[in-house]
Amino acid sequence: MNTIKNILKRTPLYQALRLVRNRRAASTWTSFDKRILDFYRQYVDSGDLCFDIGANIGNRTKIFLALEARVVAVEPQRDCASLIKAAYGKDPKLVIVNKAVGPIHGRAELVISDASPLASLSREWIRAVQNSGRFSDYSWNRTRWVDVITLDELIAEHGIPRFIKIDVEGYEYEVIKGLTQPVNALSLEFTPEFLDQTRMCIQYLKSLGPIELNYSFNESMELGLDRWTDADGVMNILNGFRRDTTIFGDVYVRFCR
Repeated sequence: MNTIKNILKRTPLYQALRLVRNRRAASTWTSFDKRILDFYRQYVDSGDLCFDIGANIGNRTKIFLALEARVVAVEPQRDCASLIKAAYGKDPKLVIVNKAVGPIHGRAELVISDASPLASLSREWIRAVQNSGRFSDYSWNRTRWVDVITLDELIAEHGIPRFIKIDVEGYEYEVIKGLTQPVNALSLEFTPEFLDQTRMCIQYLKSLGPIELNYSFNESMELGLDRWTDADGVMNILNGFRRDTTIFGDVYVRFCR
C-alpha cells in the first residue's frame, strides 16, 4: 500500500492537487496557525523585520505577516516562491527573494525531491535522512542551479532582522557562515541523524557573541526548557535523541546583550 501511495505522489495529478491544497491552506486560518502565532509572539512584534530562510510554501511567512512584521521570504524553488507570491504578494510588508542562502555569494546545485516541495543543497544531509529511513521513500533525482546570497547581504539590503527562521534541510551551517554579526534571535532546524552540523552551527554562533539556547521538538510550538541554557546544555539534551529518527525540531538562539 505504501509503495502504491508513493508512486501516486509522483504523478502530475497529485502534484497539481497538492498545489491546490497548499493555496487553500495559505488563504485559510486554522487553530494550529493561531498556536504557531502565539508561540512566535515571544520573538516578533508589529513592525519588526524577520527573515524566513527556506520559506518553502510560506507557512512561517504567513505567521510573521499576521504578526504585522516586515518579512523577507527567501526560497530557491520557483514553484514555492510563486505560491508565496500568489498567497501574500499583495502585502507591502513582504519581500520575496527567489534565491538560496549560503556562505558566499554565487551559485549552487539544489537537489529536489520528487514527491514534495522538499529540497536541499546538502547531499550529505540527503544521504543521512535516506539511510536513517526518514525520507527513504523519496527519490532525489532532480537538480537545478540556483543563485546564492548570504545573510550579510540580506542585512545590508534590508536591515538587521529581529528574528531569523532558518529551515534549509541540512544546509543550516552553510547559511550561518554567511552571518558575521550577532542578531537578536534565530532558529535552526535539526534532525537527530545530522546533529554534528547543529553543533557546528552553535559553535559558530558562539564566536559572534554570547548566546543562550532552547529547543522545540517537531511542531509542538513549545520550548523544551523553562530556563534557557548554554551551548553544552542544549547539545547534551539533543545528543540523547541522536538515535531517534522519528523526531525533528528547532534550536532557538538568543544573543545576550
